[in-house]
Amino acid sequence: MLIIGIGGGTGSGKTTVVNQILSEFPEGEVQVISQDSYYKDTSHLTFEERCKINFDHPKSIDFELLQSHLKALKNGKHVNQPVYSFKTHNRTGETTITEPKKVVIVEGILILSDSELRSLFDIKIFVHADSDERLMRRLKRDIAERGRDLDEVLERYQTTLKPMHQQFIEPMKEFADIIIPNNHYNTVAVNVVKSIINEQL
Repeated sequence: MLIIGIGGGTGSGKTTVVNQILSEFPEGEVQVISQDSYYKDTSHLTFEERCKINFDHPKSIDFELLQSHLKALKNGKHVNQPVYSFKTHNRTGETTITEPKKVVIVEGILILSDSELRSLFDIKIFVHADSDERLMRRLKRDIAERGRDLDEVLERYQTTLKPMHQQFIEPMKEFADIIIPNNHYNTVAVNVVKSIINEQL
């Protein structure tokens, strides 16, 4: 099994890169796991308390569960991946069955920040976009898909997203095998990744 970690800041275009890679392969050959499914269970907190959590800090992620799931997949076992709701800031209590594949892509803003998780990746990719571009993408997504309003998104960006990016995400470029500038479609870098996956398949 080839495990690929794709990190980078919020709105950097990680999902776009993942979809560009997936489009080149038959359905079912590549498994994608999102960091978003592994936010810690916050059922013990009120909704108001959950709203105050810094979800851009590594402590918000259940890295131990994610690591154990990747190890199980590598051993040929399926896992029950949590289902997370951004509207309630909590797991829904449901799970989805995730089967092992020849190639597994793990994507998320903080996946390169945990050293043990990094050690499980055969290839580490960092997707880069400038801060203005990332903010615009984040605004569009959070308002359209997550029920946020403009003031809420901007407040969160200033107080948590930006400082957390500078502290925990941007420095992870140091550990990347490939850095993909994603202000525009980067054909060469994505094709390199596709070639590596093709070799594995």
